[in-house]
Amino acid sequence: MSSPVNIPFKSVIRIDKSLDRPVYLQIAHQMINAIQRGVLLDGIQLPGTRSLADDLEVHRKTIIAAYYELDAQGWTEIRPNKGTFVRNKVPLPAIQPKSYRRKTAEGGPDDHEKFLNSYPSKTGYTFKQSILLDVLPVTATSGLEFNDGLPDIRLLPLERLSKVYGGILKSKTNYRHFGYSHVEGNEFFRETLASYLNNTRGLHINKNNILTTRGIHMSIYMASSILIEPGDLVIVGDLSYYLANMCFQQCGGKIISVPVDEEGISVEAIRELCKKKSIRMLYLTPHHHYPTTVTLSAERRTELLQLAATYGFIILEDDYDYDFHYNGNSVLPLASADTNGMVVYIGSFCKSLAPGFRSGYLVAPENLIVEMAKLRRLVDRQGDMLMEQALAELLEEREIQRHLKKALKIYQERRDVFTGLLQKQLGEELNFVSPPGGLSVWTQWNPRLNLMRISKKCQKRNLYLPQELLYQNESFTAMRLGFGNLTTAELEEAVHVLSLAVKDS
Repeated sequence: MSSPVNIPFKSVIRIDKSLDRPVYLQIAHQMINAIQRGVLLDGIQLPGTRSLADDLEVHRKTIIAAYYELDAQGWTEIRPNKGTFVRNKVPLPAIQPKSYRRKTAEGGPDDHEKFLNSYPSKTGYTFKQSILLDVLPVTATSGLEFNDGLPDIRLLPLERLSKVYGGILKSKTNYRHFGYSHVEGNEFFRETLASYLNNTRGLHINKNNILTTRGIHMSIYMASSILIEPGDLVIVGDLSYYLANMCFQQCGGKIISVPVDEEGISVEAIRELCKKKSIRMLYLTPHHHYPTTVTLSAERRTELLQLAATYGFIILEDDYDYDFHYNGNSVLPLASADTNGMVVYIGSFCKSLAPGFRSGYLVAPENLIVEMAKLRRLVDRQGDMLMEQALAELLEEREIQRHLKKALKIYQERRDVFTGLLQKQLGEELNFVSPPGGLSVWTQWNPRLNLMRISKKCQKRNLYLPQELLYQNESFTAMRLGFGNLTTAELEEAVHVLSLAVKDS
C-alpha cells in the first residue's frame, strides 16, 4: 500500500509534554492503539520520519525512536529502501470477662468448682474444609532466601514515606479518613491512580473505573466471586499462578490449562476450546507469564481481544510486575485496547514498593466496579484510607515514579549479575533465558536432579528455597528463582550455596 497520506496523524496522535512519558513513547503507544482499533490497517506504509516529524512538530530522532519501539514490539516491519509498514495479521472489525465453671453430669458445678483453664482444641460442630487452602507459601525467618520475585524493601524511600504519612496523621484536614468513607476507596487516590495508569499503561480511565483492594490476591478473589459460578470454565496457562487457580476453584470454577510457548499462551488452543465449550474466563499474566516470565506477543494480544469479543469470555489480566522492564520494550496491557469491555485489569503496589503495602486496584467498566464495591463492603469495608492518601500524595509528587526509576537500574544490575553467576557456576545443569523484565528467572534443570532434595540441602546451609518455587514432574524440572530481594554480594553467596547443594545431589 502507499503511504497513508489521507490519515490526519495530528488528530490521531496527541502529544502532551507535561507527562512523565517520553514523547517517542507517547507516539508509539498511540500508534499501537490506532493499529489495534483498526485506524491503521495491516500493510499500510507509515509516513517517512521527516514527514511525520514535520506534521507532529517534533524532532526527527523522536520519530525514529518511536518507529524502533513499534518494530521492537512487533507492530511494524522496517523494509530497507522501502519504508516502515504496519504489521497486524489479525483482521479487526470496525470501531464501535466471664469465666464458666465446669459442671457435673447432673448439670451443677463440680465439687471443686474448677474453672476452665484451656480453650477447646476442636469445634463441637462440623464445617466445610477444603484441601485447596492447604498449600500456602511460607517465608524464611532468617538467612538468605530465593523468593517468588519480590522487591527489596531496603530500597524504599522510607524517610519520605514516613514524613508524608506522619503529616497526614497530624493534619486536621485528613481527620475524615479516620471514619468510614467511600467503599471504592480513597477518592483522591483513585483520581491520582487513574492519571498514573493512563500515563504509564496507555489506559483511558477515570476514578469510577477503579476499585482499590488489598493487593493482587484480593482482586483475583473478588473478581472470581462476582464473575464465576459453580461449573464455569476458566482457561489458564500450563503452567499458571497456583494461588489464582485456588481462587477460581474455591468459587466453583473448573480449570482448563492450555500450552504456553515463547510467545505466551496459545491462542489457537483457546480458539479450539471456544468452538467446543462455553468459556467464562481467561486468566492471563501477559507482561511476564507466571511462572515462565515470557511476554505475550502483540499479535496474540490482539487475537485474544477479538476472541473474547466473539465468544463472550472475560479476560482477567493480572499485571503484577508491569513496572519492571529492562529493555525499553514494555508492551501495553490488553486493557489499553479493550473496546468491548471484556478485560478486567488488576495490579498493585505490593511488587512496585513492598509486599507490606497492601494496596492494589481493579480496573473495569463502571457497572462492574459498582457491583464489586458491594462485595468489598462485606469483606473489607473501605481499605486503608490513610495509606491510600499517602500513596496518592507520593504519586502526585512523583516520588514513587522516581523510586521506580532508581530501583529499575539496581534490579537490572542484579539480574545481570544473577544470570551471569547461574551460567558460570551451574551452566552444565540448567538452561534459562534472561528475562526482559520482572524480578525472577525461570530456570530449567537436568531432569536427573531431585529439586526437593536440593531445597533441603540449601536449607541446611541457611538458604531458603521454598517448595512453591519448585516445578518437577515427568515433563519438566524447573525453578522460578527471584533475585530482586538480594544484593549482588548476597546473590553470589546464594548461588554458591545452590551450586554446592546441586553437587551434593
